[in-house]
Amino acid sequence: MIVKNAKFEISAVSKKQYPSGDLPEIVLVGKSNVGKSSFINTMINRKNLARTSNTPGKTRQINFYNIDQKFYFVDLPGYGFSKMSKKEKIISGRYIEEYLEQGKNVALIILLLDIRHNPTEDDILMYDYILRSNLPFIVLTNKADKIAVTKVDAEVERIKQSLGISFSTILPFSSERKIYIDNVWEKIENFI
Repeated sequence: MIVKNAKFEISAVSKKQYPSGDLPEIVLVGKSNVGKSSFINTMINRKNLARTSNTPGKTRQINFYNIDQKFYFVDLPGYGFSKMSKKEKIISGRYIEEYLEQGKNVALIILLLDIRHNPTEDDILMYDYILRSNLPFIVLTNKADKIAVTKVDAEVERIKQSLGISFSTILPFSSERKIYIDNVWEKIENFI
C-alpha cells in the first residue's frame, strides 16, 4: 500500500473524544518502548508523523492517525513502564480498557512484542485479554533488525510457543530493515 496523506488527528482520553465516523481502526498495543510509533512511521514511509523517543512511556493518551481517509492507526499507551507512577498506570490502563471495550470501529489489533525477549507478564496478560475480546488480531515480533537474519524465524517460533499461539498470525517486523512491510500490509488490507 502506498500512503499519500497520513496525518495525526487527535489524542484522546475518553470515548467522547474519539474521531466520529466509521473508518476502520488498526489498533497498536504493546509495552512501552516496543516501537509502536516507529511502526507507524515505517508503514507510512514518514520519519516523524508519530513521535518516537528513547525514553519509554511517552505516549500517555490514545493517538489517532488518519491514513488517506481510509483507516486509522490507533496508538494506545504502552504498558509496563516502571517509572510511571502507580496512579498513571491505572489511568493509562483505563484508557486502554475503555477503548478496547467501547471502540466501535476496531478492525484489527496488532500486538507488538520485542523479538529479542520472552513475552513479559504484561505481554501475556494483554495477549490473553485480546483473545477474550474476540477481536481480530495479529502479533508482530518487532526489532528483528537487532538479531541476525538467520535467527529471525527461530525467535518468532520461540515467542509463538511461549504464548501458545496455534491459530493466529505472528510475523517479524523491523523499522530499520523495512523488509517485512509488504507482509504486514497484506494482513492489514484484509481488515480495512
